[in-house]
Amino acid sequence: MSEEQNKQTLVAQETITAEVNSSDTIMDVFVRGARKGWKVAIDNIIPNVLMAYVCIKVLNVTGVLAWFGTAFAPVMAIWGLPGQAIMVILGALMSMGGAVGVAMSLFNDGTLNGTHISILMPAIYLLGSKIQYLGRLLGTAGVPGKHYPVLLGISFVNAAIAMFVMKIIAP
Repeated sequence: MSEEQNKQTLVAQETITAEVNSSDTIMDVFVRGARKGWKVAIDNIIPNVLMAYVCIKVLNVTGVLAWFGTAFAPVMAIWGLPGQAIMVILGALMSMGGAVGVAMSLFNDGTLNGTHISILMPAIYLLGSKIQYLGRLLGTAGVPGKHYPVLLGISFVNAAIAMFVMKIIAP
C-alpha cells in the first residue's frame, strides 16, 4: 500500500471510531445510523427515483418511449422483454435508483409486468451507476480510459447472462 492509501485508511478508521463512543448506548448508535440512512434516502435515492419516473412520463407523452420500444424490440425480445425495457438498462447505467424509478413507471403503465421486472433486476444491480463510477473511481485511481470499454463490456455480458438465467427461472 502506498503512503497516501495508508493515510486514507487511518482517517477512515479514526472516523468510524470517533462515531461510536464507549458511553453510547445501542439506542444512541441506532438513532444516529437511522438519521444517516434517512439523509441518504432524502438526498440521494428519492430524487433519483422521482427524476427517472418523471423522465419516463415525459418520454411516454412525447412518443419517444414508443420509438425506443419499436427500435429495441428485437434486441429485448431475446430476454422476453418489451423494447421499452431498454430504458431500464440505460437508467441503470446512470443510477440504480433511477433504474428502479424507470421500471416502476413502466410497470404502472402496464408496459412491464412482475416477470419482466424479475428479469431486469439483476441487470440493474450489475450495471448500476457505471457512468458515475467510471469517473469517480477509475478516473481517481488513474485507470487509463482505453480500459473503460472493456470494463463496461464485462458488465454488459454479466447483465445479459443474469437476465438469461432469470428468464429461465422466472415464472
